[in-house]
Amino acid sequence: MSRTMPVTMETPQVRNLLETNPRTRLIDVRTPGEFAAAHIPGSSNVPLDLLREHRSELTASHEDPVVLVCASGARAEQARSVLETAGLDQLSVLSGGVTGWQQHDAPMNHGSGTWGMERQVRLTAGLLVLAGVLASIAYEPLKWIAGFVGGGLTFAAISNTCAMSRVLGLLPHNRTRKGDARRMLPALTGEQAPTGRTAD
Repeated sequence: MSRTMPVTMETPQVRNLLETNPRTRLIDVRTPGEFAAAHIPGSSNVPLDLLREHRSELTASHEDPVVLVCASGARAEQARSVLETAGLDQLSVLSGGVTGWQQHDAPMNHGSGTWGMERQVRLTAGLLVLAGVLASIAYEPLKWIAGFVGGGLTFAAISNTCAMSRVLGLLPHNRTRKGDARRMLPALTGEQAPTGRTAD
């Protein structure tokens, strides 16, 4: 099948696609907690860690357009790479992610859930820097903790990857529960219209 979807789409393009093709699938690859806190109406949650874990099993039995969504676009790009390796090619990434969607005053569903991954990274990095500076008062070499964190954040920005978010993603509140694959994956791969959508 040849690609007919652009690699990335801006919020207005995605909204137009949803209006003109109701079978378009919005797949949010953030953690379940992030999805529960806020998500685009009609989107389905299929976390990135689940896609990585089941990459060898992923085959789509449909030709519906798929738009991948995350907080900023970085994790959705990673998900696109995973899915293209698995043979799925009708994929686009929402440019700017949920953040860009909100900047266009597009509708959002809000609930209760964990902080977004970016906010968790900021908190963790801030605590490590603060701890390193305070601890260096007693033992001066510990100031290099702050330098290490700063270097890591600089590399994350340049490479558009984030090792800290990968580590935080292993925490229980960010992990997909065992058994959720059977419920979540059909939203992406199933022949019928996604059943896990939240349309309210």
